[in-house]
Amino acid sequence: MNAAGPVGAGGVAGPPAPVSFGEAFRFWLRLGFISFGGPAGQIAVMHTELVERRRWISEKRFLHALNYCMLLPGPEAIQLAIYIGWLLHRVRGGVVAGVLFLLPSVFILVALSWIYMAYGELSAVAGIFYGIKPAVVAIVIAAAWRIGSRALKHPSLWAISVAAFVAIFAFAVPFPAIVIAAAVAGALGGRYAPQVFAGGGGHGGVRTSYGPALIDDDTPTPEHARYSLARLSRVLGIGLALWAAGSGALIAAFSWEHTATQMGWFFTKAALLTFGGAYAVLPYVYQAAVEQYQWLTAVQMIDGLALGETTPGPLIMVVAFVGFVGGWAKELFGPEHRFLSGTLCALVATFFTFLPSFIFILIGGPLVETTHGELKFTAPLTGITAAVVGVIVSLAVFFSRHVFFPSAAAPDWISAAGAAIALVALMRFRVDLIALILAMGGAGMVLRLSGLA
Repeated sequence: MNAAGPVGAGGVAGPPAPVSFGEAFRFWLRLGFISFGGPAGQIAVMHTELVERRRWISEKRFLHALNYCMLLPGPEAIQLAIYIGWLLHRVRGGVVAGVLFLLPSVFILVALSWIYMAYGELSAVAGIFYGIKPAVVAIVIAAAWRIGSRALKHPSLWAISVAAFVAIFAFAVPFPAIVIAAAVAGALGGRYAPQVFAGGGGHGGVRTSYGPALIDDDTPTPEHARYSLARLSRVLGIGLALWAAGSGALIAAFSWEHTATQMGWFFTKAALLTFGGAYAVLPYVYQAAVEQYQWLTAVQMIDGLALGETTPGPLIMVVAFVGFVGGWAKELFGPEHRFLSGTLCALVATFFTFLPSFIFILIGGPLVETTHGELKFTAPLTGITAAVVGVIVSLAVFFSRHVFFPSAAAPDWISAAGAAIALVALMRFRVDLIALILAMGGAGMVLRLSGLA
């Protein structure tokens, strides 16, 4: 833990000593290995470590940064890490914080994806996934309920949610079109019914003090975090150059129509549409990866979500699984090099999904004070969040259909019962997510090996 400064009046310790880059590096690396529990769990860990224990940043500044991250497309937990790393140690601090947040989950998911593709037909492994799939259905339903109970506070927002569900489920309207329509509805609502669309993801007032922080409520903004058009242009140019270099390398090495190149383009679009968290964009990934490009099957998509739930890092890291399975299935370098194909596509999916998050934070951080809290910025997000609830419900229906009706024969009542048990465990007894998945996986393996399922 960082050493505190001198003790002042009343025995309250002064602010911590300045944090070295090496100390921050070690913290962000550790965070990458313990960031389980989805965005809520990851943000809670950062709050405990950075606000309460180490006092690197005050609660007010922490929540101010978080509110900004919630207005952006992309996973807010990694964006918050990038933001705080950037405040502490300039651009290199933000880059290191974000990369170390991702790396452990990339390596773990590539390894698990290989085991899944190479040995997934073994009875024990198949049984584990048989048990996990109903838990995934329950997790998605619980997510829809959790987000909906916070977001749908008015009949107008319910109407947007229902319209989004009907659009994507009944008419297969592309997810980007739904996001745009919901943002327009929110913008119009903010103008003509501001009392309905004044939500936007606040976190309430700050009531707790943990002592003086290194970046405290009244700490002046460091020079590197102040707005500068030249700095903004430079960072934006570098970010776009990295994207162009990655896309150009894929086109030069393969072609525009090649699977890896198409993954880069698709996951760039997905990264710009992840308003509302990973569950919001998963239907879009499902639409494209399963139905349009056929990189993997619906059942594999469900299994990938299960793996994403049980590994550290942001849940949207499931894109690495999608990339790996797609590369493996397409055998880009021949059947004898399927692992290489899968690994390449997993890295492509990860790079193009998360690059925009770095760009958004590094160019937008200095502008936070001038935009946060203004209705014209938060009302479109309120509309999008309402639509996200309907989209997540459609995802639950997609998954339920494949889990409960695996064939044209009778429904799988064991899976249906398992999903009901998992849902009660999650919503009534607040069972830990990892423990639930492990228990369901173990039960599925026992049922499959015993011949009962």
